[in-house]
Amino acid sequence: MSEMNHPLQQLYQAVSERVLGQSRLINRMLIALLADGHLLVEGAPGLAKTRAIKVLAEGLEGDFHRVQFTPDLLPSDLTGTEIYRPQDGTFHFQRGPLFHNLVLADEINRAPAKVQAALLEAMAERQITVGKVSHRLPKLFLVMATQNPIEQEGTYPLPEAQLDRFLMHVSIDYPDAATEKQILELARREMGDDTSDLEASPPLVRQHDLFAARQAAMGLHMAAPLDDYLVHLVMATRQPAQYSSRLANWIQYAASPRATIALDRCARAHAWLAGRDYVSPEDIQAVAPDVLRHRLLLSFEAEAAGVSRHDLIRELLQVVAVP
Repeated sequence: MSEMNHPLQQLYQAVSERVLGQSRLINRMLIALLADGHLLVEGAPGLAKTRAIKVLAEGLEGDFHRVQFTPDLLPSDLTGTEIYRPQDGTFHFQRGPLFHNLVLADEINRAPAKVQAALLEAMAERQITVGKVSHRLPKLFLVMATQNPIEQEGTYPLPEAQLDRFLMHVSIDYPDAATEKQILELARREMGDDTSDLEASPPLVRQHDLFAARQAAMGLHMAAPLDDYLVHLVMATRQPAQYSSRLANWIQYAASPRATIALDRCARAHAWLAGRDYVSPEDIQAVAPDVLRHRLLLSFEAEAAGVSRHDLIRELLQVVAVP
């Protein structure tokens, strides 16, 4: 493990002690920080999605804000608005919650299209435009959006353009019985505690350390055959008949070039967190499901046959030859 990785490893351990049974989600949040991208997290209520990013924010040098998305939310509730000052007859821009470093967009699919469009600009351009003026967002800016897979009434499906802006789509599930017991014990210990160890101590990871870690992760060695492997994974979604007849029947919409870039960045971050100075095929395979899950559309035939995106990506990883 490199010396630069040490603060992030401390942060991973600290978050893991307070968010039990979601080690994969914690790993993906750190990958998003290193790869400078955004997360879409899908899971049933009560699986510590909100708790995970809140605890992560406590260990980072930066601020955190949670926004509960509802059908009556307005774009200005996210971006901010111009406030008139009668004393001098001028307008002053009051910044909204998107100007924080870490933003939790809770139940993002409950907000209407105008709100999602405002969030899309912030995620894609790292700026917010109000009137004729554009305001830059902080250099450290991560959106973690959540959505509930159970309730679909009163929701607005995210458009494909916005889904593609998310670096990864992470799907989480219920913990096992042993972890459930540990969660119960942790909840009992936390009753009556006003502050956590992370809240009472200085940030474990300073922003300049995180930015240096980003440069180190993106500078890891990736052999030329792995570049080809990464590209072939994406090309197999566009020309599936050349790889598998099942892929050809299952895929309606292929992955964009943004998927290739995301695979590269996430694989590098995954390898760096594992303490290696090179990228392996296993790093690409480990992040491929979360990078591609929201970028592929199943055909009608696949849905009728009960094929899931998980099945599609598993077939993809099987038919594309590993170097």
